[in-house]
Amino acid sequence: MQRRTLLPTLAGLSLALTAPWSHAQSDTVKIGVVVPMTGQSASTGRQIDAAVKLWMAQSGGKAGGKKVEILLRDDTGVADVTRRLVQELIVNDKVVAVAGFGLTPLALAAAPLATQSKTPMVVMAAATSSITEASPYIVRTSFTLPQAAVGMGEWAPKNGIKKVVSLVTDYGPGNDAEKYFVNQFLLNGGQVLEKLRTPLRSPDFAPVLQKVRDAKPDALFVFLPSGQGAQFMKQFGERGLDKAGIRLIATGDVTDDDQLNDMGDVALGVVTTHHYSAAHPSAMNKKFVADFQAMHKFRPNFMGVGGYDGLRLIFKGLDATKGQGGEALLNAMKGQLFESPRGQILIDAQTRDIVQDVHTRKVERKDGQLWNVEFDVQKAVKDPGKLK
Repeated sequence: MQRRTLLPTLAGLSLALTAPWSHAQSDTVKIGVVVPMTGQSASTGRQIDAAVKLWMAQSGGKAGGKKVEILLRDDTGVADVTRRLVQELIVNDKVVAVAGFGLTPLALAAAPLATQSKTPMVVMAAATSSITEASPYIVRTSFTLPQAAVGMGEWAPKNGIKKVVSLVTDYGPGNDAEKYFVNQFLLNGGQVLEKLRTPLRSPDFAPVLQKVRDAKPDALFVFLPSGQGAQFMKQFGERGLDKAGIRLIATGDVTDDDQLNDMGDVALGVVTTHHYSAAHPSAMNKKFVADFQAMHKFRPNFMGVGGYDGLRLIFKGLDATKGQGGEALLNAMKGQLFESPRGQILIDAQTRDIVQDVHTRKVERKDGQLWNVEFDVQKAVKDPGKLK
C-alpha cells in the first residue's frame, strides 16, 4: 500500500518540477535565497543575507522592468532541508532562480531539482570544484578551493617554507584544498610531512595541533569552512604553535574578515591566498565596505561579496531577458564580465564558473583593526580543477 501511494506522489512532483511556469504575466519576479541562517554555518547565511539586502537597496529592487521579491529560507546547513526548501520555492513560489548554498553538500542536494525544472541556480558560497558539473543550470559567483590553494602552493616554497603539514576539513572543499596545495607545493620542491583532517561538524583542533607541533614543520597549511577560523586561531595560540616557530599559511577562509578582529595578535603575520579582502584598495570596494557596514554594523567577508555579486548577476540577466527565467536567464548570465568589489570577474560561458584574481595577503594591524592586506596577485585565475 505504501508503494502504491508513493508512486503517484513522485509522479506528481516530477510533473510539477517540469511544468512550463510562465512569469511573463506578472509584474513581480521571485528569487529564492537558501542559506544557513542558524546552526554551525550561520555566519555564511548572515553575510549573504546582508549582501542581498544591500544590493536590493542600491538597485531599487527592480530588474527587467519588474519588481524583484527575495524569498529567504534557512536550511540550517542540512542537505535534506535544502532539498525540500528549493523544491517548495520552485513548485509553490515559482521563483525564476534559486541562490545561496552555503556548503557543498547543500548545493549538491539542490542540483537535480534545478536540472529537472530548468531553474537557474546561483552558488554564492560553496566552493568544491565539481559543483558546476552537477547541473547545467548552476552558475557560481563564489570561488573554488583549487583557485585559492594553488597560489599558496606557489608562494610558500619561494618564501623559505620547505616542510609543511596540511590540515583540512574532511569534505569536498577540504579535499580540493589539500590536493591542489600539496601537488603545487611538491612540484616546487617542498616536502609534506603529514596530511591531517578534521570533521565538518563540531571539530576539536587541539589533538591535531599537538600532532603538528610534534612534527615540527616550517609551516602548517590550513583550510577551514567559513565560521571556524576564530576557534582555530584561538587553539593555535593556546597550543603555542606560533611561539614554536611554526608559520601558519592558509586559504582565506581561516582569516575570515567577519571574524578577524576577534582573533587577536595570534593572527598577525598569517599569510593567505584568496579572492576577496575587505581591505582590497579599489574605490568600488571601499564604497562597498562602507555601505555594508553602515547598513549592518559588521564587516563584509568573501561570502558577502559572493552574495552581492550573485544577485547582481541575476539582476543583469533579468534586465537582458526582460524578466524571463529558465534557459533565457541562464544564457544571459553566462559570459557576464563586470567589476566587483573584489576586482574584475568573468562567468566562463563554457564552465559557468567564475574567473577572478587571487591575492596573496598578510594579516596586519591598521588603525587599531586587523586586515588581510594584499601584497601580490595572480590575475584572471580559472578554476584549476577544470583545466585539462
